[in-house]
Amino acid sequence: MGRVSLEGIEFHAYHGAYPEESILGNRFTLDLELETNFRQAMLHDDLSATVDYSKLYKLIKARMDVKVKLLEHLGHVIVTDILEAYPATTKIRLTLKKHHPALGGLVSFSSVQIQYPEDYA
Repeated sequence: MGRVSLEGIEFHAYHGAYPEESILGNRFTLDLELETNFRQAMLHDDLSATVDYSKLYKLIKARMDVKVKLLEHLGHVIVTDILEAYPATTKIRLTLKKHHPALGGLVSFSSVQIQYPEDYA
């Protein structure tokens, strides 16, 4: 097994439970780590035998463009999309941060972390 990660992926998106969040939007950062068997990619220099970072980014961006209320739900649908695109994935750790959430005070970010398969047992 090997690990593939994308770290510090940034988006401006319109997620949130409050009406102003869907109008003003906010900055989000996503860190992602996958475990998969990429032995054939290592041996044969074959992109089709591993996770294509570009495809993975596009998959995440497509979900970030669809408004949802909760970070938990957003993380879940991203995990589901990854498992559909890369069924050989055995583990996923996704951390999703919303910068400066509208909580009535100064907060750097709120975040959720979702782990597959642990959170799906």
